[in-house]
Amino acid sequence: MNYKDTLLMPKTEFPMRGNLPQREPQVQEKWEELNIYQKVQEHTKGRPSFILHDGPPYANGDIHVGHAENKILKDIIVRYKSMNGYNAPYVPGWDTHGLPIETALTKSGKVKRKEMSVAEFRKKCEEYALTQVDRQRGQFKRLGVRGDWENPYITLNKAYEARQIEVFGEMVKRGFIYKGLKPVYWSPSSESALAEAEIEYYDKRSASIYVAFPVKDGKGVLDQDVSIVIWTTTPWTIPANLGISVHPDLDYVVVEAAGRKLLVAQALLEQLQKELEWNEVSVLQTVKGKELEYVVAKHPFYDRDSLVMCGEHVTTDAGTGAVHTAPGHGEDDFLVGKRYNLDVLCPVDDRGVMTKEAPGFEGLFYDEANKNITQKLEEAGALLKLSFITHSYPHDWRTKKPVIFRATAQWFASIKGMREDMLNAVKEVNWIPNWGETRLFNMIKDREDWCISRQRAWGVPIPVFYGEDGEPIMTEETINHVVGLFREHGSNVWFERDAKDLLPEGFTSPHSPNGRFTKETDIMDVWFDSGSSHWSVLEERSDLTRPADLYLEGSDQYRGWFNSSLSTSVAITGKAPYKSVLSHGFVLDGEGRKMSKSIGNVMDPIKVMNQLGADILRLWVSSVDYQADVRVSDEILKQVAEVYRKIRNTMRFLLGNLNGFDPKTNAVPFEELGQIDQYMLVKLNKLIDRVKKSYDEYQFLAVYNAIHNFCTIDLSSFYLDIAKDTLYIQAEDDIKRRSIQTVLYEALMAITKLTAPILTHTADEVWKYIPGVTEESVQLTSMPESVSYPGEEELVKEWDRFMDLRDEVLKALEVARNEKVIGKSLTASITLYPSADVKSWLENVEDLNKLFIVSEARIGGTKDEAPEEAVQYDQLAVSVKPAEGETCERCWVVSPEVGTNEKYPTLCPSCAEIVANHYDKE
Repeated sequence: MNYKDTLLMPKTEFPMRGNLPQREPQVQEKWEELNIYQKVQEHTKGRPSFILHDGPPYANGDIHVGHAENKILKDIIVRYKSMNGYNAPYVPGWDTHGLPIETALTKSGKVKRKEMSVAEFRKKCEEYALTQVDRQRGQFKRLGVRGDWENPYITLNKAYEARQIEVFGEMVKRGFIYKGLKPVYWSPSSESALAEAEIEYYDKRSASIYVAFPVKDGKGVLDQDVSIVIWTTTPWTIPANLGISVHPDLDYVVVEAAGRKLLVAQALLEQLQKELEWNEVSVLQTVKGKELEYVVAKHPFYDRDSLVMCGEHVTTDAGTGAVHTAPGHGEDDFLVGKRYNLDVLCPVDDRGVMTKEAPGFEGLFYDEANKNITQKLEEAGALLKLSFITHSYPHDWRTKKPVIFRATAQWFASIKGMREDMLNAVKEVNWIPNWGETRLFNMIKDREDWCISRQRAWGVPIPVFYGEDGEPIMTEETINHVVGLFREHGSNVWFERDAKDLLPEGFTSPHSPNGRFTKETDIMDVWFDSGSSHWSVLEERSDLTRPADLYLEGSDQYRGWFNSSLSTSVAITGKAPYKSVLSHGFVLDGEGRKMSKSIGNVMDPIKVMNQLGADILRLWVSSVDYQADVRVSDEILKQVAEVYRKIRNTMRFLLGNLNGFDPKTNAVPFEELGQIDQYMLVKLNKLIDRVKKSYDEYQFLAVYNAIHNFCTIDLSSFYLDIAKDTLYIQAEDDIKRRSIQTVLYEALMAITKLTAPILTHTADEVWKYIPGVTEESVQLTSMPESVSYPGEEELVKEWDRFMDLRDEVLKALEVARNEKVIGKSLTASITLYPSADVKSWLENVEDLNKLFIVSEARIGGTKDEAPEEAVQYDQLAVSVKPAEGETCERCWVVSPEVGTNEKYPTLCPSCAEIVANHYDKE
């Protein structure tokens, strides 16, 4: 007889190799066949809802690894919630308006922009945007993200745009929308105003100049031979100078230096003396800032006054304490100028070119004008110093080119008017991490307004008409009519029809006695588009509710989507659109650098999926502290793939050893399990509690660590190792074997369900091999529930102690192996000398030899009675010797009793009995 045939070795068709790039698309095809999203929604119908509202990615180009991190995090949460008592719909969205699509079309060469009407060009933008949506949709689905992909929300959809106009109309009704001349971020490269959320900061080299403004009328405070010194890094704004701001409470000094009398802030004198290289300085006069109010200086090269004003915005952080003030080119300048009734002069056009209002510099690009203006200052004797500095400067987030502050007529939403309500709403939201609350709170508390108009073609038009007298018309009647038109025809109707055809039939207005109207040509800021999604999506769709339970986006969205959504929501409802906000950091390369095509360190998620599989990316997302910036590289993914291999191999081992196990008929009740099996079951239940708590708290790294450790330490390194002997050697129906299989089955079911939100393809692949399951997918099941057993705390305490003892025994075996006393552990005979308090418990433990995987294990005396050759540890001493006897051909145990059954001369008595009773048919 070949005794190998009597061993119950693991048997499963579940493949050892993941082969994920090939297998995952097959799994996804199965999901498509099942219509898994709808199946899950039907399965969870009637449960409490959990709404994670998707922040819309921009529909342009392939997804990057930041997209992958974001979508996977959302998918983990939604999948977990739907398996843990909730109905959790997920409606993905796309942001589809804005300059990048205009630029992409224009650059493609396929669209001749100048030969088209605005409406025709917008049609092309829409077509392009929808192709990008389809492209990204396929890539997101390849990540394994489950959602209502056939019915996403898209900001160019008619219903979405109609709802967005409702938001605008409600804000108009409440007095939050107004038009005004004001300096805003202006992008010459985009020829449009920008919101704060569209600004990024990069280093820029700028001219740094100190300029003397001679006093014209000192108002009895300053002599006329004194000059006031200002500092600026934007020489191109000097032609727009109309004033100088000082702080009312600061002390200013008139000093004699370099043969001139100059006024600067006293606190900055020492610094300026070094900077301007003044050898000798004598202070002639000290005055308070408020005493300088209404002093008149002369513009350095124009025949124009420059008024001295008091402003709280002046600091002594840098400069001279006297601030060059151009109301057309700065927010603080504008506000202080408004108080003093200054004009708003802005001699720069949409393209950033100086106009005729800057005589001598007309036609120059503003940045090029710096040199000419500086030369003019030098000729006038006003330039005290020119140098160059590199500093952080605002840039257009799309074109990556510098922006300027420029006063133009724009549409604004008043943040000031709703600020208190917004700040109160912030306090009611659960912020994760909690610093998010402070971050958004501080952004709102100092903000005056939000510039919502853009001078572009591709976007949602601002639904305002103008009367013959130029007065804006935006009544409830006109706005509701536009809502109806957009819902039926989409926003392109605004550009296809004349103003009169967009107004309600028979509409009249005192502003247009002749019945002639024009319409606004500006579009809305794209942040108004996406910021209206709480109304356009959550309020519009029957499967969603408002407010959302969770918004989850990158930490840059505190100034973006979190902010714009809060603004529009508070404006029209008084409440935040979300109950909780969770933010994640950015993805960096393995060295902690920002990813950049120029550096060549960009990680392409599509390439990763084609090489390693989506489940490796998903496991990586769970393995990092995503609330901070995270790193990814080939080496990091290689390490993650190794962890995946260990988890997969554990699942395969469990499946292999459940061959022939029917949970309905073969499972052993807890009270009949062996103690070590009971211990493992209790540990499994503690794992279930720990993992579910971590999921609830969005701590996916804790989920990853708990499952990884349980698979590799609790199972592979301990329980499965000691279970092999019983599983392979004992008869199929042996109670000890069924006892272990019961634990393996419970462990496999729990691990498969617990990993399903993360290893979504693998969990479904495993599911179909588990004995006794009836559901088509693990996604249609619930998270495992932990069970408590009587006396489990005492059981865990005792067996945790045993695990400590086992560590000491394994060390002793390793020493003996290194000293060539034994080979494999099964060739060893050990004698234990435990401390007195351990000895009585250990004497009652069955099968010590199997627990230590040795041929013989016995207990000698106490630790104090151990022979000299025994190795001493904390709780016991261990004596290791070669086991005496022959090796059993079937179980490899070394025993003097091998061959005592003459019929089976190469077997130990236990194996001889098993073979005789179950396999030997003679």
